Amino acid sequence: MASRLLLRACGMAVMARNRVLARTGRRAMASGGGIPTDEEQAAGLERRVLQALKKGKDPYSIFKPKEYAGTKDDPHIVPGISDKRLVGCLCEEDNTAIVWFWLHEGNPQRCPSCGSYYKLIHHELPH
Repeated sequence: MASRLLLRACGMAVMARNRVLARTGRRAMASGGGIPTDEEQAAGLERRVLQALKKGKDPYSIFKPKEYAGTKDDPHIVPGISDKRLVGCLCEEDNTAIVWFWLHEGNPQRCPSCGSYYKLIHHELPH
């Protein structure tokens, strides 16, 4: 008798568990159902950055900058929000000393040590 009661209790517990698992539907968090994408979930500044990236812009210089030769015809581009900016040039790859110089808007300017050319371009802030 006790074994029948125990068997019936275990059977009912398994059936109740199966009913609960069968009843749980998928959650509709996103517009199409499922897990929301970054664009759907983003808010504020993150949303503006994602929208700008969709348009092909890089508002906060997230991507690696383009490589330039550093010659007078193809100078390194330095973005700035004023008409001058302090630039540091690491003239050699294994050099530990940085050569600092002021870069002014207009014509490309040479590094006083290695001769690489830099050009200051006016850059508007995105916000």
